[in-house]
Amino acid sequence: MLPERIYHGTGPGPITPDGCAVDYYATLTPDGEPGIVHAAIPEGAAILELGAGAGRITHALLALGHEVVAVDESPEMLAHIQGAETVLSRIQDLSLSRRFDVVLLMSYVIDTADDDLCRAFLRTCRRHVAPDGRVILQRRPPEWYDTVGPSERRGDGRVVRMTDVSRPEPDLLDATMEYVVGDRRWTHTFVSRRRTDDRFGELLREAGLTMEGFLGGDRGWVRAAPA
Repeated sequence: MLPERIYHGTGPGPITPDGCAVDYYATLTPDGEPGIVHAAIPEGAAILELGAGAGRITHALLALGHEVVAVDESPEMLAHIQGAETVLSRIQDLSLSRRFDVVLLMSYVIDTADDDLCRAFLRTCRRHVAPDGRVILQRRPPEWYDTVGPSERRGDGRVVRMTDVSRPEPDLLDATMEYVVGDRRWTHTFVSRRRTDDRFGELLREAGLTMEGFLGGDRGWVRAAPA
């Protein structure tokens, strides 16, 4: 059984419905992700970025020459995005009258513990990808769930901790992230579900997508195409 509240957050400033702190996300910069995406898609590809947040990846993709439509359910997050078309919507509800060369869903959103919500996310991807386009998804590799535990890292003027780690079921991880910048502190509690490569491929097929393979060596980036 899933915990009653799968996602929730605390701290100063707006908190999104899935528990993310807008003011914290607005401080983040890319960590190599735009280059991974850019190398896997055509030059100047039109990208639909689902769950774009405050534009951490959006702005870098724009700088690399891509047209980006950024989707998020938080108006406070979208207010930080400049240079891209923005759409206020939950991912599962999105229905635009156009398709894109690339549909991008990052930040482990696809690892939601709710299988039905995962299916809905994938259906949105399928609805909006062009017939010859690609869907790129960022997930946690299945083996990550076996070893992850409480941790702390410091750098760039911030402290990031993972605390309260538990496994309510064999394939579920319940944990809280703590972010500290100066005298500001935020938390984000989440529940994530491990899905084997076979299971992930099955969910893609249900949505009308075919897994083509992985970007990089750790199987954390999945590339799929319309079936």
